Amino acid sequence: MRLHHGEPEAVGWQASTVLDVVQRMRDASPGVSGRPRVVAIDGRGGAGKTTLAERLRRVAGVSAVVHTDDVAWHLACFDWGRVLAENVLRPLHRGQAVDFRPDAWIAHDRPGSIAVPAGAEFVWVEGTGVIRGELAPWLDASIYLQGDLDEQERLLAARDGDSPGQQAHVADWLREELPFLLREQPWARAALIVAGPPHPDHDPHAELTIAPPISSR
Repeated sequence: MRLHHGEPEAVGWQASTVLDVVQRMRDASPGVSGRPRVVAIDGRGGAGKTTLAERLRRVAGVSAVVHTDDVAWHLACFDWGRVLAENVLRPLHRGQAVDFRPDAWIAHDRPGSIAVPAGAEFVWVEGTGVIRGELAPWLDASIYLQGDLDEQERLLAARDGDSPGQQAHVADWLREELPFLLREQPWARAALIVAGPPHPDHDPHAELTIAPPISSR
């Protein structure tokens, strides 16, 4: 596996059911009551964060997903922590529903809102850079997806297209992404490591491949 310099490789990988991962997040956030557990899902672009969040949402009972890409729309790549905390995470910690239209949505006439209904047990907040020191007080547990950097860059380029403009966008993103993650080291803060692409052998419909927290070794 090729990782960026400075990121240690997780060891002790094993297969786990998706439901077991939900329980691990519940166990990692004891004492939460009267509000949802807020679980961050971080990893590089192309790591599979959105897919993982949806898989967890489907088996976690009453739960919802927040995408940091929605919060960051028309903002700098990683300059959205305060907006997320004040308008999404703070209301969740109060046990309130969320119905938030960022300023950029209003300015550009983007319809809809970032919405989380009241009464959820889990809110999965997925996005590159969400496990950061600035947001630590608002996160009850967290997951970091670790995978081969070459494969993740290939998937990122495939997702965003291969036109010259999109290639430039991916290059600009990586120039900001790698230094940011090396500074924040989300793999060292996460309660659990999940394998991103390429996935080791497991049942892709029922299982995930997990490893203990890197920070514990």
